[in-house]
Formats: sequence, structure tokens, C-alpha cells
Amino acid sequence: CRLSKMGEHIMDDLEKDTVDMTNNFDDTLVEPSVMPTKIPNLLVNGGNGIAVGMATNMPTHNLSEVIEGCCAYIDNPDIDLDGLMQYIKAPDFPTGAYIYGIQGVRQAYETGRGRIVMRAKAEIESGESHDKIVVTEIPYGVNKQLLIENIADLVKEGRIDGISNANDESGRQGMRIVIDVKRDAN
Repeated sequence: CRLSKMGEHIMDDLEKDTVDMTNNFDDTLVEPSVMPTKIPNLLVNGGNGIAVGMATNMPTHNLSEVIEGCCAYIDNPDIDLDGLMQYIKAPDFPTGAYIYGIQGVRQAYETGRGRIVMRAKAEIESGESHDKIVVTEIPYGVNKQLLIENIADLVKEGRIDGISNANDESGRQGMRIVIDVKRDAN
């Protein structure tokens, strides 16, 4: 396997004794306790997991915004949260979608805990026989197939009216969930 360019940059300074080294799990090798990355990789890639009595769930952020925020912090170590949020506005999720309100993001940045509410990105395509709702981005963590199945179940139960079909037409051009709207639906 080969490292990506980003992976190579993370490994660049490993030989320069920039981080502490520790034994691996069976004491046969020595490995870095942390990687000597030039950027805060945890903010860019995020992370989640559970350890002994502790859990973490850190969302991903835009690389350019994080670098700009780091530069602003280096230029002004007394920068406050509002100043930093001029550069790092909010998490940047790989599935896209909209972050609904900034208060949860702000709370997470201030306290380490916050609730980020998201919604899908959709548009209406008008057709000759009926309209379609086309979803092109979904909130991070939402399973696309389960979403389609849940829509179908809600239609069968009669809890949603006006939908005739829901299909996954995703491909190389990106995500595309098509929800066919009945002709007389509003």
C-alpha cells in the first residue's frame, strides 16, 4: 500500500525526533506516540470512539479553513471564539447537507459538547406528468438505503401522502435520491 500525499506530509518529520516514541503492543517495535503532523489532523479528519468510561465524537472540518484558523491563532494567540469562527465556521461533512443553525456548533466549540442539527439538500424537478423531489446531499451518519426504506414504509403506513415512489439513482455524478410525487399532490 502507498501513502497519500497528506500521509507523506504527516510522516515528514518523524526522523527529526519531534515526538516521543513508545513500544508497540508486544514490545517488538518502537512507534510514535503521536504523528508529527503540521496541521491539526484531528480537526480535519474528525474521530469517534469509546474508551474506558469516555466517548468522543469529533466532526470533520475543511482543511483550508483549519489552516486559516491556525494561521490566525499564530498571528494572534489571544483570538477569541468569534474571531476563530471567522475562519473555521462549522464542521464540513463528507456527505454535504446543511447545518441548521450555528448555536450547536458554537456550543461545541465553547464547551466541547454541542448538538449539530442537519438537513438534506433537495430540489424539486418539474416534469410533464409529475414532479420529483431530488435529494443530492444527506446529513452525515444517515444511511441512504435506510432513508429510502423508511420513506417507503411511511408511505405504506399512510403517514406520508402524495409520494408514489422513491429510488436511489446515485452514480458517478454523485448522490441522487429521487422521490416521485403524485400528480395531484401539493
